[in-house]
Amino acid sequence: MPEIEVTLNIPADRLQAYYRDGVQTVLALASDGRRVQFPVASLRPFVSHGGVSGCFVLPTDSRNKLIEIRRKSF
Repeated sequence: MPEIEVTLNIPADRLQAYYRDGVQTVLALASDGRRVQFPVASLRPFVSHGGVSGCFVLPTDSRNKLIEIRRKSF
């Protein structure tokens, strides 16, 4: 199962604007330089008062569809 690693730092005000404006997807730069797009709703478990920040792993299926998102443990 291929995995994509991304580091996110989305402040709370920007995240609120995503929801308010009906933004459906997040576009991020993976650690290997690829641009990846995934549903903003998949970040809900990681939202704090400050927004969303940290390093995340995105396992994908053979068609590069997101299976889940999880915080990377160091």
